[in-house]
Amino acid sequence: MEDLGVAVVIEDDADVRNLLEGILRQAGFEVHTAVDGREGVEAVRHNKAQVVTLDIGLPDIDGFEVLRRIRNFSDAYVVMLTGRTEEPDLLSALNAGADDYIAKPFRPRELRARVAAMMRRPRHEVTSPPEAAAWASPPAAPATFTHAGVLQHNGLILNYRTRTVVIGEVNLGLTRSEFDLLHTLLRGEGAVCTRSDLVLAVRGDLYEPDAYISEADERAVEVHVGNLRRKLREDPLSPRWLQTVRGVGYRLAPTRTDLQGWPGAGH
Repeated sequence: MEDLGVAVVIEDDADVRNLLEGILRQAGFEVHTAVDGREGVEAVRHNKAQVVTLDIGLPDIDGFEVLRRIRNFSDAYVVMLTGRTEEPDLLSALNAGADDYIAKPFRPRELRARVAAMMRRPRHEVTSPPEAAAWASPPAAPATFTHAGVLQHNGLILNYRTRTVVIGEVNLGLTRSEFDLLHTLLRGEGAVCTRSDLVLAVRGDLYEPDAYISEADERAVEVHVGNLRRKLREDPLSPRWLQTVRGVGYRLAPTRTDLQGWPGAGH
């Protein structure tokens, strides 16, 4: 069995905790468990965990606070688990630094697929792309390739190799999920991407069309797109990069020639 490193399960319900431990151990992790938030933070710190499953409703401090503390010292992949799927919870979890969010009850196969998808992605993002300043001109068509792995559109430059997104000289510092969503839309060249398409893009399950997709998954995509728009400083009345297709999903905005600069420049 492949040794995937260390996983920590932070869960106060004994049945769920034992199930998670069994799933991760079977997948190839060395697994440690904790029954409350403070114990979980120390377990992640002491064992240098690569993966953490984290319940939101813990008996001492809630999962959001646990996640904030973990993010002070660890870049472990974190999956939040909860029975609540309202958008404020999704937004709080993703803004606090979670990599994924699964609603209870969940299927063991689904959890394994989520963890495997996360671990296939680069964990770190480069913060200073060396070539960015040289690629200032807008493309002639949507999502033009300028170099291997580089896409441009309406003044935005995405470099897949360094996993950076730059507008002018500003690095947007996107999360893994935000980057993957934007990359998928750029590659779509204006075609509509459904919420289900984008769920699969975030998971990395592009070649598994039968993968299970829940309403919580689709709401998580909406939260990611909302966060991405805020970082892009999109004008909701005249979007420069992301257009909503009501009832379906999202697509890349058309190429524009009337752009006078980016609202985020200088901030």
